[in-house]
Amino acid sequence: MIAATPDPGPTTGLVLTGGGARAAYQVGVLKAIAQMRRECGQAAAPNPFPVITGTSAGAINAAALACRADDFDDAVACLCEVWENFHAEQVYRSDSIGVIRSGARWLTMLSIGWVIARFHRARPRSLLDNAPLQALLGKLVNTERLRQVMQAGHLQALAVSASSYGSGLHVTFYDAVADILPWTRSQRIAVRGAIGVPHLMASSAIPFVFPPVALTLGDHIEYCGDGSMRQAAPISPAVHLGAQRILVVGAGRMHEPAGPRAGSSDYPNLAQIAGHALSNIFLDALAVDVERLQRINSTLALLTPAQRAATQLKPIEVLVIAPSQRLDDIAAKHLRCLPLPVRALLGGLGVQGKGSDARGAALASYLLFEAPYTRELMALGVADTLQRRDDVLRFFGWSEGPVTGQPAAGTTVAKLPPAPVGAM
Repeated sequence: MIAATPDPGPTTGLVLTGGGARAAYQVGVLKAIAQMRRECGQAAAPNPFPVITGTSAGAINAAALACRADDFDDAVACLCEVWENFHAEQVYRSDSIGVIRSGARWLTMLSIGWVIARFHRARPRSLLDNAPLQALLGKLVNTERLRQVMQAGHLQALAVSASSYGSGLHVTFYDAVADILPWTRSQRIAVRGAIGVPHLMASSAIPFVFPPVALTLGDHIEYCGDGSMRQAAPISPAVHLGAQRILVVGAGRMHEPAGPRAGSSDYPNLAQIAGHALSNIFLDALAVDVERLQRINSTLALLTPAQRAATQLKPIEVLVIAPSQRLDDIAAKHLRCLPLPVRALLGGLGVQGKGSDARGAALASYLLFEAPYTRELMALGVADTLQRRDDVLRFFGWSEGPVTGQPAAGTTVAKLPPAPVGAM
């Protein structure tokens, strides 16, 4: 392994949010960034993201990037290979027996569960069994290599988040080269230590859908689930870990187009309610965090230079890239790609129809780990990022055309007003 060349530019952080199969969009964004990086002659430059943080499926992408931080192009190529050829069976049991053992029992518990629980002690843990994901993570993420790339100078820090069902706390697990003390905020804490597959399993355990995972918090064990739950400040960990500018990749539309949205007078089924709840968990926190940064920085902009110099706050440049299309609508086109037993299970919850007539597509959009869907999301990620090429180049300080040397420092542009560290 060749030691990394020090980067004189600002420390750049990457924040990958959650969203199950929607995280394929993130890979498309990274693919486009890798392409721009090569076109600008930066292929030999150090890892563009010394600080990487992720939540839910974003945590898996983050860890895969981190353990290959010495070769960004190879890291992105590896992620593309996985997401372009995905099948649901790589993430959860999609065969008839597996679905019956988990989903069918879970649905039965909702109806006559008191009888079964009393006489047979049947306690299904989740709608789906995600045991296959553990095997995939064992191949995709080399946890031993994480420490190696950190020691070689390719990576400064990695963080993944989960949520404790016991204490109700949102927990950020992190590992870093620098001596960064754990932080505590209202309803959220940080725990330092080596990050392994169990942390990724917990971070991506969608509530109700996948089972919680036991993790060590201090001197005791707590069962944790998806890190998007109770995540009030998705950008915060990257700031705490030293990022001076941050690229945030969302997994859902940040803004709806102007004008009224089509509604329905039909009573919502369980799938529609579940999809709406998941959207609240996975998407709304990021939008709220971004809006909070805008409000705070609008206030800071009113201060004089002398007043700002007297504070402990510092500006954080942020570039947000999020889907330009509704991923629910894209999922609706690919519902038939799901394995038959899974379609039958979701059909029992109300996922039905196809295209514009589909119902419950929002719920399915998180579980559609099938290549036709993930490839379309990746293509959208590439297109959205290339559409914002000028923004990306200014953010990194890259120049059009082949150049040599390190990225120029101080030539970035903030897509949002500077964010104070104290607010994170």
